[in-house]
Amino acid sequence: MDFGLDGDAALVTASSAGLGRASARALAREGADVTICGRDESRLDDAATELETVGDGDVLAITADITDPDDVERLVDATVDAFGGLDHLVTSAGGPPATTFLETTERQWYQAYDQLVMSAVWTIECAHPHLVDAETGSIVCITSRTVTEAVDGLLLSNAVRRGVSGLVQTLSREFAPAVRVNAVMPGLIETDRVVDLIDSGVERGEYADYDDGLAEMAADVPLGRIGEPDELGDVVAFLSSERASYVNGAELPIDGGTIRG
Repeated sequence: MDFGLDGDAALVTASSAGLGRASARALAREGADVTICGRDESRLDDAATELETVGDGDVLAITADITDPDDVERLVDATVDAFGGLDHLVTSAGGPPATTFLETTERQWYQAYDQLVMSAVWTIECAHPHLVDAETGSIVCITSRTVTEAVDGLLLSNAVRRGVSGLVQTLSREFAPAVRVNAVMPGLIETDRVVDLIDSGVERGEYADYDDGLAEMAADVPLGRIGEPDELGDVVAFLSSERASYVNGAELPIDGGTIRG
C-alpha cells in the first residue's frame, strides 16, 4: 500500500536505535525526508547510513539530547530549515531503568519524567506551528503497553508513561482538525534492549540459549512470538499518513494481543 508520504518531512526523536529507528526507517521507505536524533554519534551515523539506502528522501542526523529543551528547539528548527517545513512528528524515548518503588530515588523520578513526558511536551510545542502549516500534520507518540497494564519491576515506565497517554488524549481534541494525534503502545519487541536482556539471562543460566529466552518471553503472547521493530514502524508510518485520515486520539497496542483490557 502506498501511504502517500513521498516528499513529506518527518522528525523522529530518539531514533538512532530501537523503535524510533524502526519508525524512521518505515517513513524513509515510504519516501519521506526524515530527521533522526540521538546522543550517541556512532549509532546515529550508522542509522543515517542505513536510512539513506531504504528510500529516495533525504536524511538529516542531528546529535541531540531530548531531555534538553534547547536541544529540542534546535532539532525542530534544523528540520524545518533543511526540509522547508514539517509534516509528521514521531516522539520516542528510551525506557527508564527497571526498578521498584522502594529502590527508586527522587532524582530518578524527575529524570524519568523529563525523559518520557517532557521530551514529548517540548518537541510537540516546538513542532506544532509547523505541523499546522503542513495542513496534513500528524503526531504519533510511542509509549508502551505499560500505560494500560503495569509490568512487574518497571515502576517508572508504569507510572510516568501514563502522562504521555493523557497528553495524546488531550491534544487529539485540542489540535483537531489541523493536526491528528495518536499513540502506539508496543509490547515485547525484539530491540537491542530485549536482546541484551535475553543475553544476560543466558549468562545467568536462566535460559538455555537465546532461542529459549525468546520462547520464554513470548509465553504469554497470544501470537506465540515477540514482535519485530519494523512491525511497529509500519504502523507508525500508516498513522502518519492520509490513509489514517480519520484516526485521531487512538492508542493502538502493538503487542500480539498481550493486553487483556
